[in-house]
Amino acid sequence: MKFELQARDGQSNARAGLMTTGHGQVETPVFMPVGTAATVKAIHHKDLEEQVKAGIILGNTYHLYLRPGLEILRQAGGIHRFMSWERPVLTDSGGYQVYSLTDRRKLTREGVTFRSHIDGSSHLFTPESVMDVQRIIGADIIMAFDECTPYPCEYEYAKNSMDLTHEWLQRCCTHFDQGDALYGYQQALFPIVQGSTYRDLRKASAEQVSSFGRAGNAIGGLSVGEPAEMMYEMTDLVCSILPQDKPRYLMGVGTPANILECIALGVDMFDCVMPTRNARNGMLFTREGIINIRNKKWEADFSA
Repeated sequence: MKFELQARDGQSNARAGLMTTGHGQVETPVFMPVGTAATVKAIHHKDLEEQVKAGIILGNTYHLYLRPGLEILRQAGGIHRFMSWERPVLTDSGGYQVYSLTDRRKLTREGVTFRSHIDGSSHLFTPESVMDVQRIIGADIIMAFDECTPYPCEYEYAKNSMDLTHEWLQRCCTHFDQGDALYGYQQALFPIVQGSTYRDLRKASAEQVSSFGRAGNAIGGLSVGEPAEMMYEMTDLVCSILPQDKPRYLMGVGTPANILECIALGVDMFDCVMPTRNARNGMLFTREGIINIRNKKWEADFSA
């Protein structure tokens, strides 16, 4: 994967760039619609391409692993052919499920054992197995396995979690570099900065992640309940440390205001389920603010 910076804003840290992947180019800043299980819910591919103009979409390793399963994805020739999507795809490693499925998982130094939300079966995810799974899924950009800490959390927990994430990152990189892509195009591995809302931990993690020299880097563990200003503070700090010549991906963000603020801080990539999930429940983000189209007041409103 290649990344070329094309322009910088003179009044902020915002920048425009161009990522080149095995499935085409992506202009940044970019928002990635979330297709958790290889489909962006309620939106046809044609609309994603022509109306949304999505340059890249996101899938989730944990969900794809469970359903449709690796054998089907392998038989299809990877996620692009499985979902008939010719543009780039990024897969989350399942690290977010370490955070969101606390009642269905057991975390150890070796990895995380999940109980399937589908049938209750047990599955062990390790840094090595997650690399293998994402090889089979075949996304253009894949994520390192990490632990996403909750908010709030104690300093000691956040530090231990960060140290474990760094240990897992080394294992991810070692295993990834020993393997090969399966479908005739290369994959890029992005590490993830953790450290909760503690400045010293975020600084240490950003420095450690940068030292791995991967094609791009991600910022995780934010937008999990902390105040927006705290999210901006951590993002600003991390962006000041991560390499200027590589894309920066802020995971799980967010609202239109969040995205604009973080673009100004130097972030290049975003994803969030909010646009499609909220739209399916009648919430619309407009230039005049948020509206709920199911409210009575809109029933006989035929304005454009």
